[in-house]
Amino acid sequence: MNRYQDIKKIKNTNPNVGTLGAQYLKPVFYPEIKPNQDDIYVITEFGDRFDLLAYQFYDDVSLYWVISTANPDKITMGSLTIKEGTQLKIPSGLNNIIEQYNKLNN
Repeated sequence: MNRYQDIKKIKNTNPNVGTLGAQYLKPVFYPEIKPNQDDIYVITEFGDRFDLLAYQFYDDVSLYWVISTANPDKITMGSLTIKEGTQLKIPSGLNNIIEQYNKLNN
């Protein structure tokens, strides 16, 4: 699955910021994920990655962003890997989180 497939393309209409008509991807906005009493907390092991944890808990690697967004202080920009021994929150209420994401990006 291509994670960019649902991101809309926009044409530049401002001559002051680049070539008119040039296409670029619309920015993606992520919802704030608040704590929930049903959230799961895990301690990472060697080799854990956000995409693998998303598959383990949500059965969908493309939902890695849910876990990384819920743990902003535990991530390194541009990396799917997590330091071994890190406590991560695995958010519950996935349907609500995805609904919020869709509202922000439509």
